[in-house]
This record gives sequence, C-alpha cells and structure tokens, in this order.
Amino acid sequence: MTTPTLLVAGTASHVGKSTVAAGLCRLFADRGLSVAPFKAQNMSNNARAVATADGDDFGEIGVSQYVQARAARVAPTTDHNPVLLKPHGDGTSQLVVHGRAVGLNSAGDYYATHWEDARNAAVESHRRLAAEADVVVAEGAGSIAEINLHDRDLANIETARFADADILIAADIERGGVFASLLGTLELLPEDVRERVVGAVITKFRGDPSLLEPGLDEIEERTGVPVLGVLPYDDPGLPEEDSLALPAEGERATVGDDDGVAAERAVTIGVPRLPRISNATDFGPLAETPGVRVAYLPLDATLDGIDGVVLPGSKNTVDDLLALRDAGFGDELAAFDGPVVGICGGYQLLGETIENADIEGAAADETVEGFGLLPIVTRFSRDKRVEPVSVEFDGAGPLAGATGAIDGYEIHMGDSRIVGDATPVSGDGAALGRVAGTYIHDLFANDSPRNAFVDAVYESAGRDRPATRAAGATGGKRAETAGTPEADADAGASGDPYDRAAALVADNLDVAALCDALGLE
Repeated sequence: MTTPTLLVAGTASHVGKSTVAAGLCRLFADRGLSVAPFKAQNMSNNARAVATADGDDFGEIGVSQYVQARAARVAPTTDHNPVLLKPHGDGTSQLVVHGRAVGLNSAGDYYATHWEDARNAAVESHRRLAAEADVVVAEGAGSIAEINLHDRDLANIETARFADADILIAADIERGGVFASLLGTLELLPEDVRERVVGAVITKFRGDPSLLEPGLDEIEERTGVPVLGVLPYDDPGLPEEDSLALPAEGERATVGDDDGVAAERAVTIGVPRLPRISNATDFGPLAETPGVRVAYLPLDATLDGIDGVVLPGSKNTVDDLLALRDAGFGDELAAFDGPVVGICGGYQLLGETIENADIEGAAADETVEGFGLLPIVTRFSRDKRVEPVSVEFDGAGPLAGATGAIDGYEIHMGDSRIVGDATPVSGDGAALGRVAGTYIHDLFANDSPRNAFVDAVYESAGRDRPATRAAGATGGKRAETAGTPEADADAGASGDPYDRAAALVADNLDVAALCDALGLE
C-alpha cells in the first residue's frame, strides 16, 4: 500500500491552508504517525535555512513548511519544499531548487526553461518523503481553480496527480462569497482532480455555525462533496507565510496594540515596509512583547512618534536602498535619535557603501552609498550563505547586555567588514552608539537580544517598561522552534502554537472522515 497524501488546497490565497496543514501535521504526529509536510512549489520571501535532503549542506525552504515540519516533530529538510520562488522585483523571481539558488527568471522564462526540471525535483522529493513517512500532508498554493495554469500548476494540480493525493479544499468565509467560491472551484477542476476531493472546510468563521447549515446542505447536495468542518476565526500564532499579511506599499499598519498596555506606557518600533521586504516574521516577537507596538511604515513616512527602528531584510537590498533614499527615508533616519537595528539586508543598508552592487540592483552602479550610520563596507558576490546558526551572542549598542546562547539563521548574498571604530556584534555584525546590525534572522525570537533592544527603546523614550516580560511561545523562541521535545516541555500544551492549531482543527473538523479517506488507522 502506497503512503497516502492529503493535499490541503484552497479557493484562493490566504484562506488558512497553512494553519490547517500544520494542525493536521500535529494531530497525525500525536497519533503516533510519521508525518511529512510537503509543498511542491512555494512563492515567498519568508524562508528558513534547513538541511538538504542528503544532510551534507544547507538550503532554503518557505517558512510554512519549516513550521509544519516542527508541527510534525520532524527535522525540516529541503524535500519539504523542493521548489521555492523568491520575488526579486521587476517581474522576476529567484528560483531555488532543492534549497539552492538556480538563477533569476521571469515567469515566462521559468515555465519555458525550468518548469520540467522543477516538476522532476518535486516528484523526487515527494517520493523520498513518502518512502519514509506514514502520511504526507501537502499544502497547495493560491487557488486550485486557476484554469489558465492547470497545465503547469505544480503545487496543486500536478501534486494531486503525481502524489495520487486526496484533496481537502479550504475556503475563507471572511472574504465573503464562500459558497460561490466552493461551488466555482469544484466546477472548474479537471475531472480527474475533481474526483480526488474528499471534503471541504470553511475557515475564519465568526458567529454561530448553525446559521450556515442551509448553505452547507445545498453545497453538499449540488456537489456531492461533504463539508467536513467550519473553523472559527482564530490565530494560533504561526508565522505568516508571505507578505500578504503586511500592509500594502504606501500604507501604514500597527500590530501589537491589543496587549492591554496603555498607549502612554507603550513604545513604537518602526519598520519601513520595503517593496522587496523578506523574512518579515523577524518582527513578530517584538509585536508580541507587552508594551511594544510594531508600525510598518511607508517609505516616505516621518519618524515622529517612533521610539526605535528596525530595518528589515530585503530580497533586493540595492533597489530597496535606492527606493528608501528617493523617498527621503535616509534623511529621516539620520535625524532620528532613538535605537536602530538592521537585520541582514537592513544591516547592509546602514553601512557606508555596497560594492559590486550591480550584481543585485538592476538600476545600480558598481558601488552604491549606504546610509553611513555604521562604519562597514559590504561587498556582494554571487555566492549565497544559507545556514542555521547557534552562537554565544555578544551584543553592543542598542543590543548591549544581550548575551548567552541564541539560535537563528542566515540567508544572504554579500559579506560586510568593519572599516572604522565599531564594536563587533555576533552574526558578522557591528555596533556604534545607538545603531547596530547583524546577519542573524530570528534574532528577536531569542529572549536576550529582544529584551535588550526593548529595554534600550524604553530607556531612550524615557518611559518605564511594564513589569511583565513575555517570553516567546517556548520560553526562548517562538513557533519556529516549538515542537521539539525540549520546547514542548518548557511551554506546555497551552503555549504551543502547533497544539493550538491542532486543537482548532480537531475541535472543528471531522478528522475521522479524513482518516477514513486516507486509509489511516
């Protein structure tokens, strides 16, 4: 008997597929099954560094499969997301296959030149996972009903076919038109794929589920597909898969202001909403800290009312640097007198110059001036550093006092060197006065540097920090590391976002019917 695969597909993007998949990964793992998460093709700049399938190196996968592997209590590998497209701007994406960057391609070039190789990579990865697991939980991408892409839809149609998958379709009622979305999606599926659909689930419902019953009955009567559950609107605390959760470019949004701390006792950390922002999950732990608000700012925003600044990572550091400078953000930053931290691409922005900049920036000269707040020079090369890191952190500047073992990861092109009077910071970083930078992503998921930075922001703002200091979901790290035995022991079931996702699914979805369809005990 072949290993069953369940494909969690959707009627659209951002309908809750990742949450449902993560919850099922944890539920199946709790039943003693060996579970393999899988997404054949992902498009996201929120990536993680994991071991390659052969265990000899490190590569990149999308964050959703990283956290689903944690939910399944297995070590994440590049087989969990064999094809990753990282939007680069100007209609191009960096293609990552089995964790390694292949090159920059337009959508047309990708489908014409690389798609068959990408499909072969996905088939190979799925075959390896299925050979070792009791069940594969696959996540689709966007809508499974994009009829213009059905001949090349790797994450949905092709996965359903080569994995011989059963399909659960998720539909988001928060968007409105959920019944039309379900009916239309089922109607537009190729016949052989339509026959694989074993059920549907409605997500993000607010209110009394009994009010939906007439609609659910009619959908089932019209389609023959059972609606296996209605999930209430809830956020288990899993990292966002992509930038859809961020405000659109040019808009401002604040998160973390629902913590019960009075506005006059809180501080606000500004994060410029870069056009090519990457790994925006870096800032979730700050927003979850009592008394801290994270404001995503348009590039031309003033820093009035901002108490600290974090410059985020970027898929294209040079072009984002030019965009920030054109919008006047460099002048705002130079006049700002609060703590500033740059992470990865944000660290590179803070330096004096970027050399070999034309490697990355389409509009760039060979050398581009940075904001000049740190005495560092960054030199780009075509080599890419991708690896998880565990270091004894030694902070300085706005990270002063941060010490001890921390975990994170690095994904970047280019290396930076100190060329002036600055204090080294872990992660090939540097600090001078109120400014610091590091290449370590997930920095603030660790208690010590997060608390050091928040303390510095409060001190600079002249306010007393609230006594309550919330640690991450696992005491020292957030959801990315929950699911390990050590983390589970520290957190307990109620604090683990994967257990919360599992409870959300178990309490509101007919998991027994899914298990019957998959042939699971």
